Amino acid sequence: MISACVLIRSKRGEFDEVVKKIKQFEVAKRIFPVLGRFDVVVDVEAPDPISLGNAVLRMGKIAGVVFTETLIEVQHKED
Repeated sequence: MISACVLIRSKRGEFDEVVKKIKQFEVAKRIFPVLGRFDVVVDVEAPDPISLGNAVLRMGKIAGVVFTETLIEVQHKED
């Protein structure tokens, strides 16, 4: 399972519609508004990199989305 946060900026006045559409994504586990450069953060869990990529690309194509930035969980080995 791959975890990521997708940061989304929406067009002015289209936040509610963007969130409504993102809630339909099976990989979206938590969706919440934030203050700052972005408007929405989506916690995503996908079974593999291809599924993650497909979901993020679909999110970016939603009407009202200006742009996205994806932060993928890094797994590391401690020394």
